[in-house]
Amino acid sequence: MRRAKGLFRHFRSVAATVLVAGALAGCQDVNTKAAKPIPSETLALMEKKGTSKSAPMLIRAYKKEAELEVWKQKSDGQYALLKKYPMCRWSGQLGPKTREGDRQVPEGFYNITPGQMNPNSSYYLSFNVGYPNAFDRAHGRGGGLIMVHGACSSAGCFSMTDDQIAEIYAIARESFAGGQRAIQMQSMPFRMTAENLARHRSDPNMAFWRNLKEGSDYFEVARTEPDVGVCGRRYVFNARPAGGARLDASAACPTLQYEPELRNQVAARQRHDDQKVAELIGSGVKAVKVVYADGGQHPEFADKGHDVSRPEALARGPVEIALDDRKGRKAPAVVQLATVRGDTLGAAKPSPAEALAMAPKEAAIAPSAKLETILDPTPSASTPDKPSSAQPGAAKPEKPLTTATLKPVKAADDGKARVRTIGGRAAPTPAAGVKKPDASAVARATEKPKPDASASTTQLLAGSSQSLPAGFALTTSR
Repeated sequence: MRRAKGLFRHFRSVAATVLVAGALAGCQDVNTKAAKPIPSETLALMEKKGTSKSAPMLIRAYKKEAELEVWKQKSDGQYALLKKYPMCRWSGQLGPKTREGDRQVPEGFYNITPGQMNPNSSYYLSFNVGYPNAFDRAHGRGGGLIMVHGACSSAGCFSMTDDQIAEIYAIARESFAGGQRAIQMQSMPFRMTAENLARHRSDPNMAFWRNLKEGSDYFEVARTEPDVGVCGRRYVFNARPAGGARLDASAACPTLQYEPELRNQVAARQRHDDQKVAELIGSGVKAVKVVYADGGQHPEFADKGHDVSRPEALARGPVEIALDDRKGRKAPAVVQLATVRGDTLGAAKPSPAEALAMAPKEAAIAPSAKLETILDPTPSASTPDKPSSAQPGAAKPEKPLTTATLKPVKAADDGKARVRTIGGRAAPTPAAGVKKPDASAVARATEKPKPDASASTTQLLAGSSQSLPAGFALTTSR
């Protein structure tokens, strides 16, 4: 019996030793990954660029090009591009993240602090980018825990290879050790070139992207980290509120003061780019809509056998749909239901480049494509309300719409006549309780339509010659 008890105690001691050793090995593995030094080649590159491992860093990411850049500050205060990393995986579409579970990679300006570094990540190593920020919250955007991590797997994150994230993590760690309090990350849909702006000019996110471009331009001109603020539900850069006022993300911007010379340089760059965009459009560069099955990856990883998330989506690749710009006229959208309000008239006239960018386009769509998969008429939350560019009497589309559905519209019961404008023709629809007019009155109203001033809204179907039954409106399924 004593011998049996002795053997049991010995076995228990050995088992405990094995468990402790395993736990220590796990901790050492985590610590080894998080403490991995910056490669000697990268340190030599820093020296060549006039920077050091302890100098502040800045990150720029581009979804369409699937690239992530690390910039380091030099002794003169300006940033120099250190390394460009091909992105192994990103998910979703071009455009901002708006809600939990939409698989979208966020776009905007974010801050990464030491507390957002995660050495215990299930994806090798990771750090939280800081979504949602004040801008996102002002637009009611949800979700969170968006990371830059390893493992080549993305459901809304910036995914790198394990070797890449180990190096980026080490560079960030040393910058924090050198005294940097927050690393700015600039996440863009694409590189803000005139070519990209011209090609994506019809995207409903364009107003938001132009706001991002302003911050990008400040960095490109000065090569210093732009000071980012939010007011009026938009980003403002290198701006100081006058009179000691504070910026409120959801409230109107107070009077803002800028450093004149830098502001003028940025404005000159923007004018140059706008002129280039106008020239590209004039030369025939088509507007496009790029549709992804679920995000993308850098071409460098093609056919290399990486274990990535949703490989079937990558195999399909992005579909680039050309939108038709008719010379000499503004073509209407394929389907555009707009609400025109009396208080939206008299808006400021846009610049020529902005007018070209905002002009609605007519899609040249493959016969097999479904309308709901390529057209989302709902504006981005970041796009300010503005009058519809659809006008009664606009040119007709070449082919009738075949994917639209008719849904009944509930009649108002306030005794007011409603005017429904369809393809430039208007006819009054009597509301409940209104006496039906005689035939001559209907004819006169049809010949010379006059919108009822008491009507709250007028629905427009741009570019359509199709007549709809009374009490119906054209909609598209999403």
